[in-house]
Amino acid sequence: MPVLPSAVADSYARLTEVFPGLTVTELEDGEPVPDGGEWTPAAALTADGPRLDAFLAWDDAQVLRDYGTRARPDVVASFALHRYAWPACLLFTVPWFLHRRVPRLPVAHVAHDRHAGRMAVRPTGFACLPDDPAAALPGARVVRGEEALRAEVRAAVAEHLEPVLAGFGPRMRRRGRALWGMATDEVVEGLWYVAHLLGEQRRAQRELELLLPGATRPYVGSAAFRELTGPDGEPLPTRDRVSCCMFYTVRPEDTCATCPRTCDADRITKLAAAAAG
Repeated sequence: MPVLPSAVADSYARLTEVFPGLTVTELEDGEPVPDGGEWTPAAALTADGPRLDAFLAWDDAQVLRDYGTRARPDVVASFALHRYAWPACLLFTVPWFLHRRVPRLPVAHVAHDRHAGRMAVRPTGFACLPDDPAAALPGARVVRGEEALRAEVRAAVAEHLEPVLAGFGPRMRRRGRALWGMATDEVVEGLWYVAHLLGEQRRAQRELELLLPGATRPYVGSAAFRELTGPDGEPLPTRDRVSCCMFYTVRPEDTCATCPRTCDADRITKLAAAAAG
């Protein structure tokens, strides 16, 4: 019997093509999620314990090595969550953006090797539109239209992230709204970055504004894109993050261009420099 193609294989291959820092491998039915060596199952990040301690220790050591200072434990946890959630959100948003397919990936079906930039996944099914050829594949669930598919993106990401946020929350000293604000930022900024590599940044902005217009619980805030004007009159797209990554606690003089702590004048300086570079 011929092997049926995966509904998301092309999306993940295209992701790696433009962003070699992340490789996604799909597991066969019955193949265990990798655990051991550099692999960390996502489920291990959902509860307080030695596995979460080991995951956070990597970020603690990285900050000390790269910046010569030790970050607060809650800041280390914030960095670690970002470094997991940013690529994890791409597992859902990239197939949606490229091929209008939304996989379901509970935490028990995902593992992360942060050292090599790898993720291993076993989708439990996917949503798609009625005219998608993949609708004939096993595990397909056809939804009525674009808004229904956007609801699938929000639900699939929330299903995956909710237990992870519960595991990290106490370490970060954050709860409900603050955690889901961070999740909103990871969804938006991850896809926005990859779309820039694809040459489709403007389309991504429009799509993300529809995906997260605000008041889409449990997410907090919206895509929040806006445009500034550079020193030569050039447009500089930016957005207002819902959350702060806390990097300012390590280097107070250095904040992100989308940080709520960064004023527009500083944003223009940073964005214009990045565009020139």
